[in-house]
Amino acid sequence: MAFILSIETSTTVCSVALSKDGHTIATLEEHRANSHATVLTVLINQLLNNEGINTNQLSAVAVSSGPGSYTGLRIGVSVAKGICYASKIPLIALPTLQIMAANAVSKMDTKEDILLCPMIDARRMEVYSALYRCNLKLVKDVTAEIITEDSYRNLLATQKILFAGNGASKCQPLIQHHNALFIDDVYAPAAEMAILAFEKYNTQQFEDVAYFEPFYLKNFIATIPKKKLL
Repeated sequence: MAFILSIETSTTVCSVALSKDGHTIATLEEHRANSHATVLTVLINQLLNNEGINTNQLSAVAVSSGPGSYTGLRIGVSVAKGICYASKIPLIALPTLQIMAANAVSKMDTKEDILLCPMIDARRMEVYSALYRCNLKLVKDVTAEIITEDSYRNLLATQKILFAGNGASKCQPLIQHHNALFIDDVYAPAAEMAILAFEKYNTQQFEDVAYFEPFYLKNFIATIPKKKLL
């Protein structure tokens, strides 16, 4: 029997979940922005106390690895590593966009032949994105891109794509195609990490607690400041 604590802090939502053998049994979330530093440990303690579990009974800790908020990722990974180090249990890292894809799948009516494109808002028309199948297998690696009217046009000519996340909402006016579908209210809840974390636990895909760092994928566009004319 494996109890895994999942931590997700890469977006504006701070969430934690407890799973047993790949099934989420309890979860808590805080949707107040910029609250991760003050509420994360409180949520974890409350979650474990509610379920009568202490950290020494955990089999592993899973944490979202990014991309996403620099500060949020630092907070989540630091807390996860601290619990793993103190309890001598393994650390599991899960891509934030894969967690978002899992959330999108859970809200789909049918699991037809469709690609999932979770998007995280970066800045202006920039997003962090990836492509997954409905079984959450990666099709296109995580990238940072500027969305234009030509984005995904070649794929959309032959393939339906479901765009999800706050980045997708921002880019929807530019991605106009009959094969482009959009779904609202998709984020990366810790509750969706259970199956993914359990799969990695069973195959012992663990991170080095001492050296693991989040995948920030930031500062990918270099901008040149405009010179002031005298």
